[in-house]
Amino acid sequence: MAKKVAVIRAGASGLISLKCCVDEGLAPTCFERTEDIGGLWKFKENVEDGLARIYQSVITNTSKEMSCFSDFPMSEDFPNFLHNSILEYFRIFAKKFDLLKYIQFQTTVLRVIKCPDFSSSGQWEVVTESKGKEHSAVFDAVLVCNGHHFKPHLPLGSFPGIERFKGQYFHSCKYKKPEGFDGKHILVIGLGNSAADTVAGLSTKAAQVHCSLLTWYHGGEGYLMKEFVVNDDLPSRILYGAIKMKSRVVELTETSAIFEDGTVEEDVDVIVFATGYTYSFLFLDSIVKVEDNMVSLYKYMFPPHLEKSTLACIGLIQPLGSIFPTVVKLQACWATRVFKVKVRGKGRLEKRKNGITDLQEGLCTLPSERTMMEDIIKRNKRRIDLFGKSESQLFLTNYINYLDDLATEIGAKPDLLSLLFRDPKLAVKLYFGPCSSYQYRLEGPGKWEGARSAILSQEQRLLKPLKTRAVAPTFYFPVFFLLQILGLLAVALTFFQLQWY
Repeated sequence: MAKKVAVIRAGASGLISLKCCVDEGLAPTCFERTEDIGGLWKFKENVEDGLARIYQSVITNTSKEMSCFSDFPMSEDFPNFLHNSILEYFRIFAKKFDLLKYIQFQTTVLRVIKCPDFSSSGQWEVVTESKGKEHSAVFDAVLVCNGHHFKPHLPLGSFPGIERFKGQYFHSCKYKKPEGFDGKHILVIGLGNSAADTVAGLSTKAAQVHCSLLTWYHGGEGYLMKEFVVNDDLPSRILYGAIKMKSRVVELTETSAIFEDGTVEEDVDVIVFATGYTYSFLFLDSIVKVEDNMVSLYKYMFPPHLEKSTLACIGLIQPLGSIFPTVVKLQACWATRVFKVKVRGKGRLEKRKNGITDLQEGLCTLPSERTMMEDIIKRNKRRIDLFGKSESQLFLTNYINYLDDLATEIGAKPDLLSLLFRDPKLAVKLYFGPCSSYQYRLEGPGKWEGARSAILSQEQRLLKPLKTRAVAPTFYFPVFFLLQILGLLAVALTFFQLQWY
């Protein structure tokens, strides 16, 4: 009998988790509090409490090739950067793999509680509410797919004088479109991707938009790495003065803002706080802990203190790259394989080499609580060194390093040196090309026969939306390809020499 897995929410993370459960022969049930899939990526005019949504002008800041599911490339006719069409892609994916039948819509998860025999069974009681009635069911494992855009972070205490301000102020999650802000003088605090889109959008209607930076330099921490901000409109609107960049706000008055450099902007009508989100797990009852500027999750997924590793958080991370295709897929694949070995009773896989799961039976297990805590502390220290102590940076991590880490856990990391001799054309594409999701489907669990073709045809799918007519193929001598092969061979030889010495 297939073991039951509760999947909480049906956004991008939830959909991938459902498919991974089905692929592993598990029996998932997804609880979605709204009436539709898509989560954050479904635009709605009205703001719903506790639900972050995209604004009308949003455009993905990663291309379709870096944003698609690893076994389901987007159509070559899709634009390279997506607007609301990202939700259309989710619908096609859900229909293709028949995922909607596993989802209970308009069902809110109230509590996730350990069963009395959890130490031996690893089971959870999931209490939900639907149409005003509470329901309870027992599951063998739980995948929490809320993501990290959950509770708006509104640090009013950090802005002296906010209580005197007579204008309107709100968190950026409530911004939907620029209409209604005509002729206003607006101050936007923050400069992440949401802030950049917000100031660019508002500048089309407002009399003036000021953008105040939160942090570029942190005292003794020096300059810190931040996530990339991508917005094509922002530079030009700064250049012609529709947007004015300002330093940190130090004080607010009834109608003005005073900045760190001593300048003052008068007649401010609206303040938009683009200050990110805090992380709340109310229904988990302290199972996931955020203490001392650190989230106690092994590799941003597993609570280390559980007697049985039957709960994982999926998508609760901010990589410096695209999150939902590759990162979430690898997380969900790893989690379901951990669940499968735990719930099927085939015994623990204890053999480990250098902290990496023994894959003799094709299933994964986790190290001891002590080892997991050591890894959590080490990662947190590295995160603070790179990104600082800001609460909004709790889940930031390097992209490719994290992907390779997850892929190693499930045995899906491609071996470039071996591939160079078996398939040099593919090896060159992997080494010199983008780190797309398909490469983690070349081998290991979830191996997809179409992965090689998807990698080699990426350029074709990127160029298709830009073409106005069909052009006959032209033969050319692949000099650049040969140079790439020589470069890769040089890297391989260097590697072997280092190993020799």
